[in-house]
Amino acid sequence: MSHSSAPATTAKPIIVFDLDGTLVDTAPDLLDSLNHCLIACGLQAADPVSLRKFVGSGAKVMIERACQAQNKVLNGEELQELFALFMEHYNGNMPGHSAYFPGVAACLNRLHAAGYILAVCTNKFEVSAKKLLESMGEARRFAAICGQDTFPYRKPDPRHITSTIALAQGNPHQALMVGDSRADIDAAKAAGIPVIAVDFGYTDLHVSHYEPSRIISHYDELTQDMIDDLMAQARQAAE
Repeated sequence: MSHSSAPATTAKPIIVFDLDGTLVDTAPDLLDSLNHCLIACGLQAADPVSLRKFVGSGAKVMIERACQAQNKVLNGEELQELFALFMEHYNGNMPGHSAYFPGVAACLNRLHAAGYILAVCTNKFEVSAKKLLESMGEARRFAAICGQDTFPYRKPDPRHITSTIALAQGNPHQALMVGDSRADIDAAKAAGIPVIAVDFGYTDLHVSHYEPSRIISHYDELTQDMIDDLMAQARQAAE
């Protein structure tokens, strides 16, 4: 599959979504699998509040952070073993309790009908992201589903987003990111792409600290007018 983009003059505008904490509430299942690992290595189970401090940069980082919170520093071999245990448990129980956040399905329908390309750019592994969306019956909605291992870089590296746009054959000059974490916001800013942050996702600090272009509390607020306005502002700033 080519990673080259279609010419900007013919490519459609694109909206790139993060996955966990943005489109899909995966916290219950992430927590179940994380606790499966913590208990296996003799630690206490984490709670839903603590989970917010651990997620956002992929499963390995989440496991490391959760262990460090209980004063356990993992060596490379231990981390790899726990990561394998996590992936076996998580992928084996998908989709579990994971579900779209309120208003997501209706919003995606509106955006698709309006002619936007839809894509996913997540720090989840690509196989897990695709399996989750396939198990929910939603994978076909997205022109590209890119994970932390799809390219040699991942968010907050801006190339994770720009390469996702290229793979989905979207217009990089009419693009927008929707996410819930600092990694999403920093990556979009570095790519020169406007970013809308949801305020119900998985982040330790409120998303306002990271100064996204806009903040929404429900997907009913993600309107075509808001998107087109932000894309127009970005084009003007680039001129």
